[in-house]
Amino acid sequence: MAEQEEDFSSLPLPDRFTHKNWKVRKQGYEDAAKIFETTPDESDPAFRPFLQDSGLWKGAVADSNVAAQQDGINALCAFLKFGGQDACRRSRTVTIAPIVEKGLSSTRAATKQSALEALLLYIELDKSEPIIDDLLPSLGNKQPKIIAATLAALTAIVHAYGVKVIDPKPVLKALPKVFGHADKNVRAEAQNLAVELYRWLREAMKTLFWNELKPVQQQDLEKLFEAVKQEPPPKQERLLRSQQAVEAVSSTAQEDAEAEAEAEDDQPGDVDAFDLAEPVDVLSKVPADFHEKMASTKWKDRKDALDAFFAAANTDRIKDGHFEDIVALLAKSMKDANIAVVTVAANCIECLAKGLRHGFAKYRGRTMPPIMERLKEKKQSVADALGAALDAVFASTGLSECLEDILEFLKHKNPQVKAETLKFLIRCLKTTREAPSKPEVKLIAETANKLLTDSSEPTRAGGAEVLGTVMKIMGDRAMGPYLDGLDDIRKTKIKEYCDVAEVKAKDKPKPVAPPPKAAPPAQRKTITKKPAPIAKKPAPPPSIYAQEKQSPQPKPPASKLSAPKSLVPPSKP
Repeated sequence: MAEQEEDFSSLPLPDRFTHKNWKVRKQGYEDAAKIFETTPDESDPAFRPFLQDSGLWKGAVADSNVAAQQDGINALCAFLKFGGQDACRRSRTVTIAPIVEKGLSSTRAATKQSALEALLLYIELDKSEPIIDDLLPSLGNKQPKIIAATLAALTAIVHAYGVKVIDPKPVLKALPKVFGHADKNVRAEAQNLAVELYRWLREAMKTLFWNELKPVQQQDLEKLFEAVKQEPPPKQERLLRSQQAVEAVSSTAQEDAEAEAEAEDDQPGDVDAFDLAEPVDVLSKVPADFHEKMASTKWKDRKDALDAFFAAANTDRIKDGHFEDIVALLAKSMKDANIAVVTVAANCIECLAKGLRHGFAKYRGRTMPPIMERLKEKKQSVADALGAALDAVFASTGLSECLEDILEFLKHKNPQVKAETLKFLIRCLKTTREAPSKPEVKLIAETANKLLTDSSEPTRAGGAEVLGTVMKIMGDRAMGPYLDGLDDIRKTKIKEYCDVAEVKAKDKPKPVAPPPKAAPPAQRKTITKKPAPIAKKPAPPPSIYAQEKQSPQPKPPASKLSAPKSLVPPSKP
């Protein structure tokens, strides 16, 4: 026995990894982990045999002996942790499948935990896509315990890294199938995964899989979602190595960026239905007789055509294409004598703008003015449809692009148009992500100041709310010049609107301006440093340093003329 032990310990680690005796393999795994932990860096020769033959890890993580397997997975974790990205990329193609089948489903809790840690390390060292792609096929495994273990691992991965690191689309698409599994443990883990995804995505997650669930399943999930709605927004608990490097370089800058992102994002993970949805080719679904019906003299035909287009365009994401002719017809419909046609046309514009996002920006000029002109309609249902269309068009562009048209319509003779345009401007200021420029602030403030003297009280209040909202974005100091001529009552009203306004933009150019102004004082300091050398002359006692400082300077002789003068005052006392 002793001879065998000596022979075993003298064998190279790769040979011990593949030895027939499980005790030899177990000891080899333990020794490998210790060696990896003591390596100075990722380029250490200790990693080389396992990088050249990554198949060694396939046998280690799927070792037939459960005690040895546990140490084998621990050794893999040490290999990944200290071997870095190269160790990750070389080994993941052969280890993920056995980790899932033999590690995650193990009866040993410690082995399960190590297997999960290995998956988390694979993602941490590189990226998540290859790991998720290798995990998802296991959801079709014949053994329920492997499916349940895979779902539990996916839940833990999403919980640790969040949906900014883990793409939720492939996972969401695979959920409906496991919800219908015969095994209750699989269904329970599927629910846990759905709840975890809901923590990050909220209602946006329903886009991809909700309609494929049975009503009973939907009801069960809704009950679980209710508890999640009360929780605070989740945060990424585990950083990728790339993120850790950024944090190490400047932890303070990282904290500022995270705080700013939290302040700007309304939904956790900043994910909505548009991000998750696949683009739909709406143009191919437009009825063949669409243009013919739109040219009909019967309002019912025109409305039917618009209803058909709305049904095709009412989707989360639209594939970009040539919508010029359709947009022209929708804009023309804003002048239609029938308000039902106007309402559906506005709904269609809203769907297009939301589905195309920035792709709709090129149509803004053709759609926004006709919609705003039709704001004269007093019927609330029509006004709501027009307002929603304007909001969607604004979201596809920005404040700078829309401001000229908005300010022009605030001069409209029709009080209804002016009032609805004013409401639209307030919504734009509250939802814009970018603060208006100084010239834009001036235009908005001057226009709003004129509205403060309008004969209509709602218009006057709207003008005050505009000024208050801009003040919230730009700050009191920036708005001071525009409030100078106002009486205290109006100033108080504006301040009240400022206090309650909820905006998403903040004026950021101001903090950038001070640094260049600080440059001139730095030059003045260099001027004041010139007399300092005179004061340094009492420092010669350490002769070595004094000689070293004087020797490289050839011009001190000229300064010696001033030296006696400096020595005269001390001699007087």
